[in-house]
Amino acid sequence: MKLVTFKHDNRVSVGILYQGKIIPAWLNPLMPQDMCHFLSGGKSLQENLLSYAGKADIPQEEAELLAPVLNPQKFLGVGLNYADHIAETGLNTPEFPTIFNKQASCIIGNNAAIHRPSVSNKLDYEGELAFVIGKRCRHVPYKQAQHVIAGYTIVNDISVRDWQIKSPTWTLGKSFDTHGPMGPWITTDNIDPHALDLKTWVNGELRQHSNTKHLIFDCYALVETLSTVCTLMPGDVIATGTCSGVGVSMKPRGYLKPGDTVTVEIEHIGRLSNNIIAEPTTPLY
Repeated sequence: MKLVTFKHDNRVSVGILYQGKIIPAWLNPLMPQDMCHFLSGGKSLQENLLSYAGKADIPQEEAELLAPVLNPQKFLGVGLNYADHIAETGLNTPEFPTIFNKQASCIIGNNAAIHRPSVSNKLDYEGELAFVIGKRCRHVPYKQAQHVIAGYTIVNDISVRDWQIKSPTWTLGKSFDTHGPMGPWITTDNIDPHALDLKTWVNGELRQHSNTKHLIFDCYALVETLSTVCTLMPGDVIATGTCSGVGVSMKPRGYLKPGDTVTVEIEHIGRLSNNIIAEPTTPLY
């Protein structure tokens, strides 16, 4: 099943993408219209919406797919989580997950534009598998972690490298507006998240190619660690880290620039593609 957040006729809602059409949640007026609340209803709510198939579906091409989770309570990333990426950075393999925060205001969807900031030209890509929490949970053991994950999506952890190192928490360099592309949907199918091929292209050039089997801290280990610290909520998004091939490690540097297109593909999930433009300079007061 593919869960989406979409816009149609200036109306934003969640739905299920089924056989090329979207079943909108508004068909049932009692159904939540945002993903966090929709996920909190669990599988039964998803099955209920699926039962409306064929009644007032919207062709996918007539809707704009937004990021599947627009306002997660938490949007977290994991640094240095692939051995090949650690090797290209020259850093030591962490003994404990390196967790950082991405502000939810950076989230955009498939085909939305990524801004290269006016304050930096060191704009980089990081294709990543992300998982989305499906139920409120705390102190989840590793063997039970799969049961609190609603599904999987793609995140491009766009990073402004010079701003990333200005602060040891990395948050500033990871949270510029538009620097959290996510989507195009949440896949709830029964897939093995630790055996997925991952590729990233820039302008058609393959830059990253790995497999999630090489994660140092896998999805279930991350759930166990994070839920030890805080209560995870439906809609929380955790991006699991990137593999080798990022622009900062290329010679010469392979930073993104206006006019570029970056695409991330993960096996059994889909493709996330975004163009790069110069950051608009109009201030907002």
